[in-house]
Amino acid sequence: MNGFQRYMGMVRGRKVDIVPRIPILMHFAARHIHASYADFARDYRVLFEANKRLVLDYGFEQLDIMSDPYRETSAFGGQITYRESGVPRCTAPLEDSKDLVCLAKPDPSKSERLKNALNCLDAYREFGYHRYSITGWVEGPAAEAADVRGVSNFLLDLLEDEPFACDLMDLCTDVAIEFAKAQLEHGCDTIGMGDAIASQISPQTYERLVAPREKRIVDAIRAAGGLARLHVCGNINHLIPLIAGVGVDILDCDWQVDMKRARQILGPKVTLTGNLDPVSAVMKSTPERIHAAFRGIYEEVGNPYFVNAGCEIPAETPPENLRAVCEPIEAK
Repeated sequence: MNGFQRYMGMVRGRKVDIVPRIPILMHFAARHIHASYADFARDYRVLFEANKRLVLDYGFEQLDIMSDPYRETSAFGGQITYRESGVPRCTAPLEDSKDLVCLAKPDPSKSERLKNALNCLDAYREFGYHRYSITGWVEGPAAEAADVRGVSNFLLDLLEDEPFACDLMDLCTDVAIEFAKAQLEHGCDTIGMGDAIASQISPQTYERLVAPREKRIVDAIRAAGGLARLHVCGNINHLIPLIAGVGVDILDCDWQVDMKRARQILGPKVTLTGNLDPVSAVMKSTPERIHAAFRGIYEEVGNPYFVNAGCEIPAETPPENLRAVCEPIEAK
């Protein structure tokens, strides 16, 4: 059974041999091939090589294109500054304006960083199509609106100018859908949606303004034949009953999430991933403790489940600890 079969089998409720592993690796990935983070984020060939080497060296199930949250923002007109050892910085194109007409029009076939992602997916497809899961990414409506407008401005807009905030999120949703469809056409089986700032929004605001737009993206991904995955960093215990209505196939759970409660609310059809603290429970832990902790989570939540830390595994994580994350756990 190869990685793709294992991954899809778990999601679809079929019997698999071991629990699929999908660790989030970005800074670790760049370091693994001795590349600068600047090159990892701006050159699809480096992104491809790092992820190819990781799946070959550690044996897990997934190739993805994660490097930073600013692909769509740069396509809207944000100015990217690449950094040798950290996530790029990007200006907020509407930081001092509410004129949506001023934004550039993202085009997956022409916008440099969107096209760069598609080029990486083409390389993944040639290397490992239907041998590994291939996951693309888009920014969620709230996260992308915050990137375009600036976090503080966007949170104030939600309070003081809701019509504008909604118009901006609608535009971000439209762009996410088109970018997701393009990625699926280039070989993805899954599209992850990162909506990190949603954890900082009240349940009432999330239910009324954000969740319906996330659902539009999820519905479009599924209609185009892909699996939909949601990643919201931080404590989302207060949002899980509402996330249940978004309809995702896969939900990433950070280390603060009550996994047992998440399973009770979301039921047996949503694949949960997580949820060890990437720093204290992975980077600073021991191989024995890491493997035992993942076995414990799996015993608690059952199928469907993917092994994954709560968020990105840090670059300084000892290789033996990542090997422990990827140590096979026999599936039920």
